Amino acid sequence: MNKVVAFGEIMLRLSTERHLRFGQSQSFVATYGGGEFNVAVSLANYGVEAEFVTRIPDNEIGHCALREMQKMNVGSKNVLLGGDRLGVYFLETGAGNRGSNVVYDRANSAIATVEKGAFDWEKIFEGKTWFHWSGITAAISQNAADECLRAIRIAHKLGLTISCDLNYRSKLWKYGKEPKDVMPEMLKYCHVILGDIDTAYFMLGLDKVAPDYTNEVSLPSLYGKLQEFCPDLKIAATTLRYSVSASHQRIGGVLFDGNKIFTSVVREVHPVVDRVGTGDAFMGGLLYSLISQPNDLQRALNFAVAACCLKHTIVGDYNLATLQEVENSIGGNASGLVSR
Repeated sequence: MNKVVAFGEIMLRLSTERHLRFGQSQSFVATYGGGEFNVAVSLANYGVEAEFVTRIPDNEIGHCALREMQKMNVGSKNVLLGGDRLGVYFLETGAGNRGSNVVYDRANSAIATVEKGAFDWEKIFEGKTWFHWSGITAAISQNAADECLRAIRIAHKLGLTISCDLNYRSKLWKYGKEPKDVMPEMLKYCHVILGDIDTAYFMLGLDKVAPDYTNEVSLPSLYGKLQEFCPDLKIAATTLRYSVSASHQRIGGVLFDGNKIFTSVVREVHPVVDRVGTGDAFMGGLLYSLISQPNDLQRALNFAVAACCLKHTIVGDYNLATLQEVENSIGGNASGLVSR
């Protein structure tokens, strides 16, 4: 049985209600989330054994985050207690032509100040088959990046499959390093990478190429170049987003296995309820499919796109769509009729 470990930060999410601006809000809705944790929630929701590794403060807010992990059926036995605070992000949900806005308050969070060597990765990875991380962790701090690289190297040594969502966040890279200074060494061990081609090139220090995802003839060489820097890379995938407005998205996807390009139909999502976490839903759906049916890559892409689309209709960071709902969506059932 496949067992997945994800490493990153769980945060307190404080969001405005009813699409209010920050300045209009007199209260915030408090929930939890974070890129890597969202993926673990998706996997657990689909029946895959998933564990989340992080560091949280030993106070009531940290304990609430720990209970959230347990509530979502995500393993937490290797979570460390320490540090001064839990990271926070504020979300102003957009509508129509006004996009959403995120303000981070995560400087010096518990995971950002974690010391290298804090986690016993050999023990954590015992009996595990998959390790997932993202570019968000690398962007938080040098400490977090160093510990993530250490985990990656140990996972590689132990033969785990390693996946990464590039997750570039310009508002996070504030500790004096650029992605090209950190990410190449981390990405070279990865077997599965999710992200835009230009984002991958940017993180590897390469010139951008403005890929045309409708030109399937040109894509293999563009994706293939990643293998020069990531020799273990088996799957490269990209979420395609065509934003009509904050309330109307068109979602598709592309996947390359080193030989063949796979594409999905582009789906309409309207109205959008919550766009945050939709990329994590794509990643969670992709990993679930690669784990459960590794030889059907077209299905893997279709599942990831359907999961991503359904997450747009769910408030909060997590994709709470059931396995059956995603399967139904792949089969073309997007009517939204009441199930009686």
